[in-house]
Amino acid sequence: MKKKKETSPKQGKVVKKKKVDKKKEGLFKSVRKEMKKVTWPSRKDVIKYSIATIVFCIVIMLFFQVLDVLLSIVKGVFN
Repeated sequence: MKKKKETSPKQGKVVKKKKVDKKKEGLFKSVRKEMKKVTWPSRKDVIKYSIATIVFCIVIMLFFQVLDVLLSIVKGVFN
């Protein structure tokens, strides 16, 4: 990407002119367009899915806790 150089009238020095990259501009426009199409979950759905996630994590935690206790008992028996 080449940037055009212009002479500043006040200083007489060469100054790089910033050129807006059309690809980036197009990207931001397409992102904005896609974000308008997004359907966000309702507050009720977010609460429902959050509770389901927390319950699932608790169930998995309990599973591994019970497995740990059982394996420690087995280790104690065979030691």
